Amino acid sequence: MNKFYLFIVFAVLISCKKEPILNLDSFKISDPTDKEGEVIEIDSLLIAPFKSKSLMDFYRSRENQTVWQSEKNRKIILETIKRCELEGLNPSDYNISKLESFEKKFTELDDEEQVNYDLLLTYNFEKYLMHLHNGKLNPRKLYKNWDLPLDELDMNSILNNALEKDSLICITEKFEPKALTYKKLIKALALIDELPEDKTQQIDTASIIKRNHNSRAIVNIKKKLLYWKDLAGKDSVTSVYDDKTFEAVKKFQTRHGLISDGVIGKSTIKALNFTKEERKHQIIVNLERWRWFSKTFAQNYVLINIPNYSLNVVEDQNVTMSKRIVVGKNKRRTPVLTSVLQTIVFNPTWTVPPTILKEDIMPELIKNRNYLKNKGIGIYDSDTNEVDPKNWNEKRPRGYRYIQKPGYYNALGVVKINFPNRYSVYLHDTNHRDLFERNFRSLSSGCVRIEEPLELVELLLDNPKKYSRKKMDSIIAIKKTLFIGLTKRYAIYQWYWTAWSENDELIFRNDIYNLDTDLYNQLRN
Repeated sequence: MNKFYLFIVFAVLISCKKEPILNLDSFKISDPTDKEGEVIEIDSLLIAPFKSKSLMDFYRSRENQTVWQSEKNRKIILETIKRCELEGLNPSDYNISKLESFEKKFTELDDEEQVNYDLLLTYNFEKYLMHLHNGKLNPRKLYKNWDLPLDELDMNSILNNALEKDSLICITEKFEPKALTYKKLIKALALIDELPEDKTQQIDTASIIKRNHNSRAIVNIKKKLLYWKDLAGKDSVTSVYDDKTFEAVKKFQTRHGLISDGVIGKSTIKALNFTKEERKHQIIVNLERWRWFSKTFAQNYVLINIPNYSLNVVEDQNVTMSKRIVVGKNKRRTPVLTSVLQTIVFNPTWTVPPTILKEDIMPELIKNRNYLKNKGIGIYDSDTNEVDPKNWNEKRPRGYRYIQKPGYYNALGVVKINFPNRYSVYLHDTNHRDLFERNFRSLSSGCVRIEEPLELVELLLDNPKKYSRKKMDSIIAIKKTLFIGLTKRYAIYQWYWTAWSENDELIFRNDIYNLDTDLYNQLRN
């Protein structure tokens, strides 16, 4: 993830005053004067079946009268809803067929039908706007380990204001995500829709293919690369892995977060075998995720993209540091959350969590009572007395606490960074520093491990005189736990997204927690 990408993620969009969402000239208005018809009183009993407080409040604010007498405003709503598929939403979720049916015969509608149309138009438009703002689905209900704040807007105030100022055409600007990555994903969706039908064949080979090799699989690989435009121009599509194809493979690997060495192995074949429709679905689910994420960002923050194994520090919209990270394995997933960094802990102790105790420690401890001692982990009873491993009662293992002393080989390394969250996770160093060289880094028990964390800590403390690198090294050498509160505020956004675009190129990452397909199916349910 480069600095340019991070800049466009958080750039503020051009206002609607400069760039309208829709072009009124494209509307077919039967009455150029757009003369509004007479308002009709609405019985509140007709609103009740919608079971929408927002709808009830809106019509109450309009004195329980019809609102959409203006053909222009109705057409704006209908066109806006129809265009929602450009953002990965589905017009059928907003009853577009029924609404258009009403509109076609609007002049023939009696009062009861006009009221019904008015209510349906408002209800579905509000529904669309809320989906645009916070997503169609609720991540807090979908996932136990996603904790994202809900950003609420005063729907009725915004809608009434748009009507009063005749700015309905710009209203979606108030609801859509401001991050330009969202716009880039919309562009990515358009780009993938422009691609022709994917007639390429699945690549079936277990062989490792290197440059200058001759393989029947290379024919299909070249066709895939041509389709995705990694291989430019016309190619004879021979079975030889030539230099031109080698460079195309490296480009493809880079776009997919793979080791860009030109060696075609299992991971590259897997990425090549994704179809156009599968990648389109991936873009759509990531549009939905960006509707879940924060709409505004702190002045200074740490941004983590879990599937990209990346951590970036952004200060005043500038990327000031980037780090490789290790995240939770699939069965112990790193949670998705938003919080604020709070405390730096030098020389932390490590208390073994229940899951690790049960699944990792217990089997080893039963086989070898000295296992914990060899790891520098002490056993403590409820009175905080250290227990000799020989006297440890394996029948009641949860009656003890298991604490590893500070040190370079502590599981948390020499430093950790705390922030409030309900999952008891944090950022930390590690005693397995070699893992950062791996391409697949979904290896931890849920917390995020940081490569060269002292560089990050030095930046966060923002006090080179008091906490220079030399001073931090001296603190670590003492091996005494020290807590230091952060005085400069940094938010942390620990998020999950597997697709985006850079420079009009599609970027994808491995869906390490297998969330994309299920999310797409639920979006289309």
